[in-house]
Amino acid sequence: MFKNIRILILLCILLIVAINSFRDKNHDWQKPVYVAIYPINVDNSPEVAKYIASLSDSDFKEIETYLNAESKKYGQNASFYYRLGQEVKAMPPVVPRNGGITDAIIWSLKFRYYAYKNAHDVGVPTNLRLFLQYHSPDKKIITETSTALQNGRIGVVNLFGMDKKTANNNVVIAHESLHAFGASDKYDLSNGSPIYPHGYAKPAQNPRYPQTQAELMAVHIPTSPTKFDMARDLKQTVVGEMTAVEIKWKKPD
Repeated sequence: MFKNIRILILLCILLIVAINSFRDKNHDWQKPVYVAIYPINVDNSPEVAKYIASLSDSDFKEIETYLNAESKKYGQNASFYYRLGQEVKAMPPVVPRNGGITDAIIWSLKFRYYAYKNAHDVGVPTNLRLFLQYHSPDKKIITETSTALQNGRIGVVNLFGMDKKTANNNVVIAHESLHAFGASDKYDLSNGSPIYPHGYAKPAQNPRYPQTQAELMAVHIPTSPTKFDMARDLKQTVVGEMTAVEIKWKKPD
C-alpha cells in the first residue's frame, strides 16, 4: 500500500516536471512575457550601490521595445515586460568554468534553489527571472560568462554598474533573455568570433565584410574574417533567422 503511494507521488512529480519542461520549451508568444530582474552589488561598491538605487523599470524599456519589434519581423507579436525587483544581497553560485557535466548539473540544482529563495515577488506572475550581477566599473569582467537556463527560465547576468554602460548592459540582458527561451550562442566559444552564417546579421551581404550589425546571439560585429567588435547597443543588433527558429518565432524552412 505505502509502496504504491510512493510510486504515485513519484509519478505525479515526474508529470509536473514534464509539464513544466514542455511549457518552458514551448512559450505561447501571444501571451505577455514578464521578466523579473534582481540587481546584485557584487563588490559592495558605493558607486554601484548608487547606480542600482537609481534603476527603475524604465531603464529596461529599450529591451522591451527591441524584442517586441524584432518579433514582428517574423510575424509574431511578442510583448516583453521587464519588472525590477528588490536588490538581492546573497550571491548566486559561481558558474563552473571548464567543468564537466556533473559540475554543470550540480551548479544547475544549486542555482535553482538560489532562485527559489531569492526571487521575490514583483507584482506579476513571471516567465523569466534574471539576477543581474553589477560589477565595479574599474573591474575587468567577461560578460560572456553570463548564462541562462531554459528549464526553469532563470539566469545570471554579469554587467557594469555605471550609467554609460547601460546600453551595452541591455545587449547582454536581451541576449540572455533569449537563451532562456531556447536560443543558442552564435559565436565561437573559444575566441568570441561570430560563426558564419547564423552568427551574422546579414550573411548574404556582398562583400561580406565589414558587417555593420551583430546577430544578437553572436553579440559581436564581424568587421573582417579575423576581427570583430562588441555591439555597444541594441540598435547595432538583430535577431537572426536561426535564432527566430530556435525560440519558435519562425517555422523551419
